[in-house]
Amino acid sequence: MRIVFMGTPEFAVPSLKALVAAGHDICGVFTQPDKPKNRGMKLQPTPVKEYALTVDIPVYQPAKMRDGEALAILRELQPQLIVVAAYGKILPVDILELPAKGCINVHSSLLPKYRGAAPINWAILNGEDESGVTIMYMAEGLDTGDIIASASTPISLEEDAQQLHDRLAEMGAELVTNVVAEMEEHGVSSVPQDDSLSCYAPMLSRELSPICWEDPARKIHDQVRGLCPWPSATAEIDGVRCKIFKTAITGRSVDQAPGTIVRADKKGLEVACGNGEVLEILELQPDGKKRMAATAFLMGHPIRL
Repeated sequence: MRIVFMGTPEFAVPSLKALVAAGHDICGVFTQPDKPKNRGMKLQPTPVKEYALTVDIPVYQPAKMRDGEALAILRELQPQLIVVAAYGKILPVDILELPAKGCINVHSSLLPKYRGAAPINWAILNGEDESGVTIMYMAEGLDTGDIIASASTPISLEEDAQQLHDRLAEMGAELVTNVVAEMEEHGVSSVPQDDSLSCYAPMLSRELSPICWEDPARKIHDQVRGLCPWPSATAEIDGVRCKIFKTAITGRSVDQAPGTIVRADKKGLEVACGNGEVLEILELQPDGKKRMAATAFLMGHPIRL
């Protein structure tokens, strides 16, 4: 099938690779404009662009989608289908209506739950035990289109947002490839979303980072997992501001105030939380230093209890 692919970050790359491997005619890739990065502020191509160039797919990076430029390019390319995965731009109606087989989106949640920019993170932040991917037709609303297919997966209590992201990216690639094959062979059916079951997953910010030790251990554990790797949960450990990257629920209880360090030795670093629960800190990053195991942090910063 003749397809235009639209995507930007790492999440989108497996879907593009899978469509290429399936033998579809990817006649063009749309991705966000290159952005300056690091100290030298050198323009950095998006992950999708980097891959597309390795397989000689034409890349287009319009700054806007509503000024006619993107529409003109698409009319020239004449795709039968547009596949979108984390593109980061809203498509206007004239683009949505252009391909004969429509526009479909690879979304990293089990719609209608977690519409929006950060569904993977919010599923973990909210303590969900299941996530997944949804392939849907695109509509004018935010992730409101009819659902074509979905696939679910359990969320491990030890899994952080980056790990779940990587698994869902591969799941999305497999699912969208299957959907496109069905479209090509005999067409697909779809069902409307139940808007009453929807919830919004807004963009993340550093305002979510500070840990409140009065929260239960599970809630803090989910905060650490859901904000990893960015913006990351943060806390002061014996006066040192740290990003907290990995924790474990001990199942133990203590009669000490939330935020009290209850263990700091070669066996680990543990902090009292709400309800007397105890959370173990496994990996952290003190300001100005690299990410490290908590035991390594304690070697350079002994804590007396």
